[in-house]
Amino acid sequence: MSSRNTLRLNPKKLLRSKWTAAQPRNKEKHFIVTKVVEPETPLHAIESIELEALHSRRVLVLPWLELSDRSKWLQGWL
Repeated sequence: MSSRNTLRLNPKKLLRSKWTAAQPRNKEKHFIVTKVVEPETPLHAIESIELEALHSRRVLVLPWLELSDRSKWLQGWL
């Protein structure tokens, strides 16, 4: 990923944040972070999040750092 195509994120501020899929599928364009998956031990970093599609209520689990890729995700609802 090029630096122009990435976004700096803080995993502690992801809960309830809003996202737009850069390439929507199945009318799923707008998403909200419904859960930050906690690591097994507090010494480990947060690795994944749950995103819920507003249109279908389908839940996606993905690495939280994937949200920093602007070719896939745009911050906010556009």
